[in-house]
Amino acid sequence: MRIWIDLTNSPHVLVMAPIIRRLEAQGHDVHVTARDFAQTLQLCERFGIEHTAIGHHRGGSLSGKALGLLDRSRALTGFARHRRFDLALGHGSNDVTVAAALLRIPCATMFDYEWATVQHNVNCRLAQAVVVPDMIPAATFRRYGARHKLQRYPGLKEEYYLYDFEPDPAVLGELGLDPAQPIAVVRTPPSVALYHRFENDLFSQVLERLRGTQTVVLPRTDEQREALAQVGGLIVPERAIDAQSLIAYADLVVSAGGTMNREAVALGTPVYTLFEGRLGAVDQQLLAEGRLRRLASARQIQLVKRQSSGTGAQRIRRDPELLVRMLLAPLTGNGPAAAAQGA
Repeated sequence: MRIWIDLTNSPHVLVMAPIIRRLEAQGHDVHVTARDFAQTLQLCERFGIEHTAIGHHRGGSLSGKALGLLDRSRALTGFARHRRFDLALGHGSNDVTVAAALLRIPCATMFDYEWATVQHNVNCRLAQAVVVPDMIPAATFRRYGARHKLQRYPGLKEEYYLYDFEPDPAVLGELGLDPAQPIAVVRTPPSVALYHRFENDLFSQVLERLRGTQTVVLPRTDEQREALAQVGGLIVPERAIDAQSLIAYADLVVSAGGTMNREAVALGTPVYTLFEGRLGAVDQQLLAEGRLRRLASARQIQLVKRQSSGTGAQRIRRDPELLVRMLLAPLTGNGPAAAAQGA
């Protein structure tokens, strides 16, 4: 089959990379489009994913997002019109879902945060399959018109795309880090996301507390990178790095987003969340289980060397083949029960 995958944000490259490899190994002809936003294009290059760059981010306002959706969906429609795709896939990409609907191409979408309501009202209604964690109650999707399209998988998406991952210590040398001393990783807030409209004073306090230590701050945008350069006393990479290996060797992760929090959980690294938006069911469950901790004050942070960094002794590894089968459901006719049965 000819399969089209669209990538619109950095985490989507990580999620889709093993799926692309599996699909190609099965003999499918996979074509990838990618939006120029955050580290999306750099990560495609790092993972060796051939792609066509189309469009860029239009900012965090609702009007900017609407204009971006209109323009990029139109561009994607032009890209796909004569390529005779059998299936379109995305992780939260409104653009590919709209373009696929216009071209009558079956489509499957993925996401693991249920409160991005504008995005999901588009994706869930237009896609033929909606692939989500089973931690999110099925009733949540009634508002999006997706209850009968659900393909629900166990665990975290990070446990699937990190299935065969083993950390590479080379990233420590690349950043000039001493593995004998404590290492912290900090992820900036998703300031352009509609579901995260809050000014995060606590984030600034965290940076101030960690200044002068081996703290690597991973910005999302060039604007954030430029602002961090003015702070000093922090390590701010110029380009996309092997963040998963860095997290595995870190002694602490503090993140204002979602994916990096869950990567730390999946890799067994202590992690605090700074997220100030409405918590999703996945993070709520991780907090209840004690696998994720909520940071109320920068004074809670104690950067000390842990004993098991890089070992991943407590890791849960899940075969991404299950996600592949779920994403192919619009063509195979496999419902949620059939897909899960083959896990």
